[in-house]
Order: sequence, then structure tokens, then C-alpha cells
Amino acid sequence: MKWRYPFVFSFLVLLFVLIISRLFYWQIVKAEMLSELALSQYRGLIKVLPKRGEIKTSDGFPIATSKVTYQLFINPTEIKNKDQTVLALSSLLDITKASVSALLLPDRLWVPIKSGIAAQKKEEIEKMQIPGVGFEEQYTRFYPEASAAAHLVGFVAGDGTGVKGYVGIEGFYERLLKGKERYSVELRDSLGRPIISSRTSLNNGSDGGNLFLSLDRSVQFLVEQKLKIGIEKYEALGGMIGIMDPQTGNIIAMASSPAFSPAEYWKYDESLYKNPFITNTYEPGSTLKPIIMASAIDAGIITPQTKCNICEGPVSVSGYELHTWNDKYYKDTNMIGVIQHSDNTGMVFVALKLGVDRMIEYLTKFGIGKLTDIDLQGEIAPSFKPRSAWYDVDLATTGFGQGISITPIELLTAFSALANEGKIMKPRVVTAFENANGEIHKIPTKVTSTPLTSKTARVMTEILVNAVEKGEAQWTKLKGYRIAGKTGTASIPVKGHYDPNSTITSFIGFAPAEKPKFIMLVILNKPTTSIYAADTAAPMFFDIAADLLSYYGIPPNE
Repeated sequence: MKWRYPFVFSFLVLLFVLIISRLFYWQIVKAEMLSELALSQYRGLIKVLPKRGEIKTSDGFPIATSKVTYQLFINPTEIKNKDQTVLALSSLLDITKASVSALLLPDRLWVPIKSGIAAQKKEEIEKMQIPGVGFEEQYTRFYPEASAAAHLVGFVAGDGTGVKGYVGIEGFYERLLKGKERYSVELRDSLGRPIISSRTSLNNGSDGGNLFLSLDRSVQFLVEQKLKIGIEKYEALGGMIGIMDPQTGNIIAMASSPAFSPAEYWKYDESLYKNPFITNTYEPGSTLKPIIMASAIDAGIITPQTKCNICEGPVSVSGYELHTWNDKYYKDTNMIGVIQHSDNTGMVFVALKLGVDRMIEYLTKFGIGKLTDIDLQGEIAPSFKPRSAWYDVDLATTGFGQGISITPIELLTAFSALANEGKIMKPRVVTAFENANGEIHKIPTKVTSTPLTSKTARVMTEILVNAVEKGEAQWTKLKGYRIAGKTGTASIPVKGHYDPNSTITSFIGFAPAEKPKFIMLVILNKPTTSIYAADTAAPMFFDIAADLLSYYGIPPNE
């Protein structure tokens, strides 16, 4: 029996050591974890979303802002009468009883019911003293001008963690606009209810920065109204207008139709969210002719007085017969006449003289085939063929704007070189931003390319002034003003051929010709009253130009 005592003693010692070890482990080693675990039952982490920054037009008006609203929540454990609560909330919040009832699960302590509740509605609900109902302050995005500049501004939507900007300025400047979240902790009582007075901040956070735009609110309103009238008058499927200051690259106005309302984006088809001015590709047609001709003049291959020796009739290139748009031909016409009559055969003459290598070189200098890097989310840039895939017929048709695709912003930016002494400015919508500390930072303008000499730009401007005064759209010209511009009528490719009765009509120009205040591109998609730009887009251009010249206080010079 004596052998048992040492064994029992040893066992008791070992057991004691094990108990002490476990106590040490849980009370010393894991003490902090246990404390956190216990405290977590009575403590909650609170994330407070910052106020999103404002987007302001050139006159300081907030075209996108955030206003204080409230989120209604409910603690199901405090509900006295579920049926009465469901009936009251569904009536007050204009939501179905089934939707409210489905959320009121008895094992949950905090259930969000509806966001974006106005202060007046909040007060109305609070007066009813419904047990378990509470409110949390939040910010809701508000667009005071409704659908104005919708494609330019973009919208915000919930992404599971709060709100996020999509497309346009809201998307491009998301990081600057959204700010930095604030985190805090608060204690809860035994029923899980927050004790507001116990809330402690964990970080400072910051509200979003404000953006200042080049957008002129008055011009934007004018353009949207004129676009609507033009689409209805010419029975088009849609259209777009872009206006830029060629000296700075500032976008003054940009409108597209059909559009959407940023505040109610979910009611519209997602295809409407894209800004067609920076995402739609099309064949520019005759509006590309001045860029090609300016390239040839700049390269020293032709002059305005150079005569076309293939313009007496249709031109055959690689087995393809190329015609003028109206089957009228002008033998020995010079380059001024080629632009004046929008002569396709004359542009074939120019393109063949320019050659593939120089054509690609100048198109690249003009920014064709690459992004303009405008500060709007979603821009695309169709690339043109690699050098090895160019044939003589591709070169010839590019001369008059067929067989090559661009976006409207590409054309507007490229054409601005003619209005700005040969220089292209980076297009932009935001000119400055204000950080959370109230410091305003101006964004400098930037020259992205100089495809032409100033002399070439001035020569091409005079050719375009002549086209306006003596060309197909001369009946629309403004008396007393020198305006440089060009029509464009592009047939729409359909299943390997062009539909002769379906066109995209456009007019691009700048005014005044000497010191341009603006450059504008007007595009109509499939007008049916006429398939020609001279009858549709051109009158719209000159109608808007007349208002702009008056708005800027520019007197006639004749």
C-alpha cells in the first residue's frame, strides 16, 4: 500500500501544476483577449460616413451636393405591438407592410428600415413615439439642377459599404470627393441598445473635397434646350453638343440626349449612364477634312492654291470608285475650293500626296487614336489600323473621314489646334479643388501636343472661314462675324456597307475666327427631315453661336 502514496501525491502535484498553468494562460496570457471578448458584447464599432464634397459650376453654384437626412432603424426587441408598428411604418414611409414585417426578426437588435428621410418626416414619426424606433443622421446626394449635365456629373450609388461615385465627375474624382470615414466605439446596455454618451472617436476622418468646374451653368442650360429643340425639329434619334475654350481646354458645356436623372439613376437603362461624347465612336466624315488638309499644308506638300488634277470626275483607287457627296465635280479646283465644296475627290488627292506614314504621323500628333485624358470616367479611344494593314484605298477614304472611327471629344480636341495657333490643350472639366482644410488648389492648363505651326493653323482658319461664307451652309452664317467651321455628313456602316439614308450629321467650328472664344461640335444621330449636315447640324450650330457671341459681349466686326 505504501507505493500508492507517492503515486497519489505525484498525481495531485501534476494536477495542481496543470490547473495553475491553465489559470496563468487564461488570466495572464489571454487576459486581454477575454476582456475584449466580454467587452465586445457591450461595445459596438461605429463607422460614420463623411460628407461628400460638392461639385460647383464656374459661378460657384453646387450642381451636386450632400444634404443631411436620416436613416430610420428599429430594435425588434422593444416592439410592443408588431402589427401596429408595421402598419404605422408602412404608411409613414410609403413601403409595403410585407417589406417591414420581413425585417423585424426577434433575434436582431438593430434593423435599418429606410434611408434618406427628410427632417420634417423624421419629426412627424418621432411625435408618434413608436417603441423601438430610432434615427441616425446621414448624408444624401442631391442634384439641385435635376438632370442638367447628367452625363458630365455622373451619380453616386450604394456599394455595400456606403456610397460610391459612378461615371462622369463623380466617378473620376471619387477618392477626392468621398473623404475619409470616421470610426468610433460606443457602449451598449444589456439589451444591446447604444449608449450615445459613451461614444469615443478612434480617428479624425475628414469630409470630402469640393470641385470647381469650368462648366458655365447658363451656357449648359442654353445648350440642353437647343439640343432638345433640334432633335425634335429634325426628328433625330438623339444628339450631343460639346463646347470648349480652345485656349485652355476648359469644357464650357457638354450635353447629350437621351440622358438620365442622377438623383433617380435606377429608373433608367444602364446604357444611358455612359457619356456618348467620350464613349461613342463614329466616322467623322467631312469634319475630318480640315485636319487632313492642315497636315498636308504643314508638311509642305500642298498650299491653299495647289490645284487638284484628279477632280474632274470619280476617282478609282485599288479598284474602288470614289465619288463626291453630290456627284458634282470641279476640274482643277484648288484646296480652298476642295473644303468649300467638301470635295471627296479633292481630299483623295490630298491624302495620296500625304502618304500613309505621314498620315499616321499627323493623326497621332492630333491625338486621333488615343485618349484625350479628359477628367471624366469612362473615356475610350478607338485605335486605327497598324501601318501594315493600310492600303491605298484606306488612305484615300481617311482623307474624307470614312473608314476611321473617333469619339466626339477626340474630334473637338484635335480641331482645337486650328483655333489655338497649332497647339492642343488637354481638355478638362475641373479647374480647381478645395481640400477639407479649406485650401484651394488650382489645376494648371497643359499643352498636350503641337501638331501644326501657328502659320498653318492661321492658313487653315482662313480656308474654313471661306467655307462658312461661301460653302453649302452659307445661308446660316451670322452677319458681321467671321466664323471658321465645317459640316460633316457621315453614312452609317451597316453589315459591310453604308446605309445611304441613315447618317450622322455634324458641324464643328470656332468663333470669332481671329481670337476664338469657343469651339463647338454639334452632332445629330439619324435625322430624318434631311440626311445632310447643312440642313440640320449647321443651323443648330449657328443658332447657338449667335447666342454665345451675344452672351460673351462680342460685337460684330463688319
